[in-house]
Amino acid sequence: MRRWPLMLLFAANALAAQQPPDARADSARVARVLALLETSDSTVCELGAQAISNAWGWSWQLQPFATPMPIPMPAPMPMPRMRQGHGPHARVRLNRGAGWHGTDSAAFGAFRAVLRDDSRCVRNIAAGVLGRAGAPGSYDAFAALLREAAPGLRETGALGLGELQDRRALRPLQDALRDRDARVRAMAARAVGAIADSSSVAMLAKALGDDATPVRQTAAWALGRLESPGALGALGGALKDTSPDVRRTAAWALGAIEDRAAVDLLLPLLRDREAPVRLAAIWALGQIEDPSAVAALSIALTDSDPRARQLAAWALGQIEDADAIDALAGALKDREPDVRVAAAWALGQIESSRAVEPLKAALQDESQDVQDAAGWALDQIDDERPVRVRVRPHVRKSI
Repeated sequence: MRRWPLMLLFAANALAAQQPPDARADSARVARVLALLETSDSTVCELGAQAISNAWGWSWQLQPFATPMPIPMPAPMPMPRMRQGHGPHARVRLNRGAGWHGTDSAAFGAFRAVLRDDSRCVRNIAAGVLGRAGAPGSYDAFAALLREAAPGLRETGALGLGELQDRRALRPLQDALRDRDARVRAMAARAVGAIADSSSVAMLAKALGDDATPVRQTAAWALGRLESPGALGALGGALKDTSPDVRRTAAWALGAIEDRAAVDLLLPLLRDREAPVRLAAIWALGQIEDPSAVAALSIALTDSDPRARQLAAWALGQIEDADAIDALAGALKDREPDVRVAAAWALGQIESSRAVEPLKAALQDESQDVQDAAGWALDQIDDERPVRVRVRPHVRKSI
């Protein structure tokens, strides 16, 4: 039997599943689990990290920054969602008693002991737990790591300061954004975004000019986290970056800020050669909900990528402007059922009687999902008709 399933089971059970709800964390048990993770490969360590983070009540992400995709498709009816893989994932049911969150937990010592471990994964698990729990002395410990000679330790220090979300960290993190190691600079940008202080716009805008693509991408993500209109100019420049990852993340950030002044910046990206960039731009325009984007999004309903067509329909439904009805009615004949479903949903959102006839025709679609969507949309419009198809509404949450 492969070692990693046994180790993961041990980690999950040792950390919480076998404990009564009011049990305090056992530092010796935590130390044994961390020792196992030290000798495991990266996949095993990530699975163990998920079990540990679940026990402490936070979500583990080994990526340097939170990925802005997949894009949600919020709709009060059965709607497809675009998914994007994020590697292995472990879900563990855990008892979360006061012992896991008490600031005097003896288990904190076990995590502090591995803050300088040779394993990057183990170090980052410790920084995540100590930072999220606000463990005593964590700020000084993380700040000290930023001054270490080894870049891996400086990276862990930056991660911990971000998880701690302490504004005092902005000054040392600004210095870390000039670190000679790109990984440290990227993690510093991530940390600044996690702290989410609007005074950080200038330092992150400067990081958008970094030589390393991951740093620029993370800086764009962080500016989105700040949700400050003051970042529009810098993000507008990042929309022209040579890296599609940076352009995509900058578009996402503009959508997160939701400022109508970003619409003109985003429109050219609907013609970007990279589909993920177009998707992010469409999503952002849907988030901003400005009618001035209707014409461009209507054209996006003819994009070569079916995901872009589906998302364009969603965005038009978000805007709820009657000028989109004709384009959405045409999308009810798209070759992809997912696009037709999204178009029907969008027409239901707009709630115009002009959409009744196309939606009635969609009741005969070969796809049951399209039929259901059309019936739901007709109910939204509340038109008197002999045929009524009712769908119990429900909301699908984003991942």
